[in-house]
Amino acid sequence: MGLVHADIELANPKDSSLKPLSVRALVDTGAMTICIPEHIALQLQLEEIESREVTTADERSHIVPYVGPIQIRFGSRTCFTGALVIGNSVLIGAVPMEDMDLVISPSGKSITVNPRSPNIPSAVVKRTHRTHRCRNHRRYLSG
Repeated sequence: MGLVHADIELANPKDSSLKPLSVRALVDTGAMTICIPEHIALQLQLEEIESREVTTADERSHIVPYVGPIQIRFGSRTCFTGALVIGNSVLIGAVPMEDMDLVISPSGKSITVNPRSPNIPSAVVKRTHRTHRCRNHRRYLSG
C-alpha cells in the first residue's frame, strides 16, 4: 500500500490565543498515539506531563517527553490526547484514528471518515448488562 499521509490540525485546547498548526502527518496504525517534533510542542506551548519510554522501529528504547493536552482535528472530526515528543515529523497512530472514527483508504493512500458513520463519529463500547427487578411487575428485565 505504501506510505499514508494526512493533513491534520493540531492545537492547544488550554490556550485558544495560540493559532492551531496545519501539518502533514504520517499515518501509522502500528503506532498507538501521536508523535510530534519538539518544535511543534514548543509552538503550541504544550506542558510536559511526564516522561515515557518508547521503542522505535529499530528496536531501540528512548525516554521522551509526554505533553498535552493536544487537540487533533481532521476535517470535522476532533479528539483530545497527549503526545510523545520524538522525531522530525508528525506521526498519528491508531488511538486518535479510532477516537475520530477514521479509516485508511488504501487506493488513495490517505485517511477518510468511516463511510459507515459519515456524519458523526461512532465508537464501540462494551454494554454493561444489569438485571433489575421491576417494582410493579415481578419479573426481571435485562438492560
